[in-house]
Amino acid sequence: MNVALSAELTVLALAALLQVLQLLVMAVPANKQLGVQYTASPRDEGRTLSGVAGRLHRAMGNHFEGLILFTIAVVVVVLGERSSTVTVACAWTYLTARVVYVPLYAFGVPYLRSLVWSIGFFATVIMLLAALV
Repeated sequence: MNVALSAELTVLALAALLQVLQLLVMAVPANKQLGVQYTASPRDEGRTLSGVAGRLHRAMGNHFEGLILFTIAVVVVVLGERSSTVTVACAWTYLTARVVYVPLYAFGVPYLRSLVWSIGFFATVIMLLAALV
């Protein structure tokens, strides 16, 4: 069976690839800060990342949290066959907000970072509501 991905599923795949990229970008400063001896260990003793490494780590965790809700929204839209121009626009808005959010968080930009996070969050909520209407 050869079925094309919906726009929402395409954006979900791109969001997952963004998560992979965030992991890779975070790993370099984290390994430098903590040392390979520690990162290769079972990490029984906790250490905290700080500075850019810490912000990249928190941004990555934040995306994992947002990605769960976004994935639910995409599944509801696609399986419910509720795709529309609104849900497609919301999906792209979510992804764009996440792409913009990462450097804002990494560079410690307050307020604007929260605004961008809110845009992505509300785009996901609107997607869910649009699927129910």
